[in-house]
Amino acid sequence: MNIATPPPEDEVPWLSEDETVAWVTLTAMLMHLPAAIDAQLKRDSGLNFFEYSILVSLSRPAEHAVQMSSLALLAGGSLSRLSHAVSRLEKQGWVRRKAATGCTEAVLTDEGMAMLEKAAPGHVREAHRLVIEPLTPAQVRQMQRISRQILEAAAPEVGAAIDVVTTVIHDC
Repeated sequence: MNIATPPPEDEVPWLSEDETVAWVTLTAMLMHLPAAIDAQLKRDSGLNFFEYSILVSLSRPAEHAVQMSSLALLAGGSLSRLSHAVSRLEKQGWVRRKAATGCTEAVLTDEGMAMLEKAAPGHVREAHRLVIEPLTPAQVRQMQRISRQILEAAAPEVGAAIDVVTTVIHDC
């Protein structure tokens, strides 16, 4: 991957007209897609997207346990936000905390797995409707590559975490 060196601070890389339209469209999608996904999850299962992401991240490893710091990275939130969300999920009986060597892990309970299995079909249908159906298979592959490139520039540590998770998924 070729990442360009940023220009000197006194040189602003103003966007062209096409780049401006692309940026405005991307930011609009980034603002509205999560809200649409969140609304479906709340309506159908009472979960928000962050909580759903936590349950999904916990469901992937065979032992259904993930270190809190790694879970925050995978779910896309700070440790503080994760801690509050895990507390809410604990009250529902869907997650429990477990002290591990030098860290704390969140563990998906059987009840949490049942909740995830209940919420997943509606979420997948909505993700398919909003993101996959409007695109051709070639565009889906292109979207994955483009999203990865942007993610590598914005948060390379998340890209590395995704590699670990997708390796686990493909190894199953």
